[in-house]
Amino acid sequence: MPTYDSIDYFSDQSLVEDPYPYFDHLRSRCPVLPTANHGVVAVSGYDEASEIYLDSDTFSSCNSVIGPFATFPVPLEGDDVSEIIDRYRDQLPMNEHMVTMDPPMHTQERALIMRLLTPKHLKENEKFMWRLADRQIDEFIGDGHCEFIEAYSQPFAMLVVADVLGVPETDHQRFREFFGLSASPGEIGGGAQMGLNALGGLDDWFARYIEDRRRDPRDDVLTQLAIGKYPDGSTPEVTAVVRTATFLFAAGQETTARLLAVGLKYLCEYPELQDELRAHHERIPNFIEEALRIESPVKSDFRLARRSTNVAGVDIAAGTPVMLLNGAANRDPRHFECPDEFRLDRPNAKTHIAFGRGTHSCPGGPLARVEGRVSIARILDRMRDIRLSEEHHGPPSARHFEYEPTWVLRGLHKLYIEFIPAEGS
Repeated sequence: MPTYDSIDYFSDQSLVEDPYPYFDHLRSRCPVLPTANHGVVAVSGYDEASEIYLDSDTFSSCNSVIGPFATFPVPLEGDDVSEIIDRYRDQLPMNEHMVTMDPPMHTQERALIMRLLTPKHLKENEKFMWRLADRQIDEFIGDGHCEFIEAYSQPFAMLVVADVLGVPETDHQRFREFFGLSASPGEIGGGAQMGLNALGGLDDWFARYIEDRRRDPRDDVLTQLAIGKYPDGSTPEVTAVVRTATFLFAAGQETTARLLAVGLKYLCEYPELQDELRAHHERIPNFIEEALRIESPVKSDFRLARRSTNVAGVDIAAGTPVMLLNGAANRDPRHFECPDEFRLDRPNAKTHIAFGRGTHSCPGGPLARVEGRVSIARILDRMRDIRLSEEHHGPPSARHFEYEPTWVLRGLHKLYIEFIPAEGS
């Protein structure tokens, strides 16, 4: 039987349901630990992960999605491999999406998204969320039970992002029929099996929207996206705009759908929170932050060392894949007291790095937080005695859950709940 020192994080199914003891083991040995897994340096400490996130000059994001399976046609040799990374990065999966880009390329692509995620636009989007939350709940409230991810969190998260991108409401049902949660990257045991553009199926949809708005501008969000310019005043190619839209569409629903499911799971496991949050909606935002901290939707993120460096006294050679374990950093006892406990009143919950940090901090973080706040508020207003289905998840003494089999994301596969509809719902 493999020990934690010999276990392969990228292929061992035993770490899927509960990776946290493994993360604790890594941190107990060293918060920055060279491992036998594909030459990876595992970063499980909060301060150490934050330091690497903030140093985009030393650590490239080119392997953010593919992790240690990024391959180059020439060896990564020497104390500085920046030239090799920059020359061949277009051969890596997801290279055309900003999650894998480094400044200055990342800076100009991120500017396109930030044109959409303005406070004014997010406020308008929140009004849509309140209507959508009730519309989704209406579909199953009379049943007294549901599989929450399929019934609520996935369609809600998808249609919220569609609205942010300006997809006409007349097309929302078509999106719901054709696009569910995208296939999660980093399948356990899947190695490097990923196409260059894993989101290609969405491109045609958004290309039609963008091309139409460039021909015929309107007073809508899609037009703002279509005619937006880079900070230097140049006009992006249609392909660049499309990739910005498709990545926000896929990533936005991925993380939020998982956040909402985690929130409901903890409401069921700690039923006293239901009455507390029902009576004090102002406490819901900290509930969302604690849910993000204790079950970070992104379990691990990756960087590639451009040049030889040292972090927390550990030497990292140029060309080394570095695994940032967000799920471990957010349970670092040096930063969070009793980190395995869910605490509604945790004073520093919002300092988590579930959304990363630095230049690559998730631009959709503010959007996800509002989605969580709106959803929890409406669910608590319209349901009473929300509980886990013992038929599907077992009794309190022997709960069991199925998680997505991926080393990148942390998310429930299914969440079956039962409840009593509130009077008037």
